[in-house]
Amino acid sequence: MLRYVAGAASVFLLMIGGLLFWQGRAETTPMPTAPAARFAAAPSQPLTLKPIPDAPSADPKSKEEKRFARADKNEDGRITLAELVEPRRKPFAKLDLDHDGKLSFEEWAVRTIDKFNDADADKSKSLTPAEYSTTAPKRKAKPACSCS
Repeated sequence: MLRYVAGAASVFLLMIGGLLFWQGRAETTPMPTAPAARFAAAPSQPLTLKPIPDAPSADPKSKEEKRFARADKNEDGRITLAELVEPRRKPFAKLDLDHDGKLSFEEWAVRTIDKFNDADADKSKSLTPAEYSTTAPKRKAKPACSCS
């Protein structure tokens, strides 16, 4: 018997829902008119652009010439052994602790161990990425471009 009562109640609810759906009419507002076109007409011929020229590339010879000019200290058009070795004297002298003109493994190792210990800020006997970045050689600042 309970099934019959539940069925009658569900039919009653469906009929009320259908009535409300049928009576619920949305108010319609008229659509505004489209604005007038801003451009009178398209150009009769398609617009053609000039081709973009290729970007200039660096000439490998000019790079080599620059490298040569950096090594040629007295600018005589020739590189002597002294001109080639002279820029390396100071770094070598810093490593040559006994000043005998020879760099032994021990002299190199002392300098390397000192550099490691200076970089190891937390004294953990290992370098973190931040600590290791402090061992990078200092780069010379490039002069600001004066092009305007």
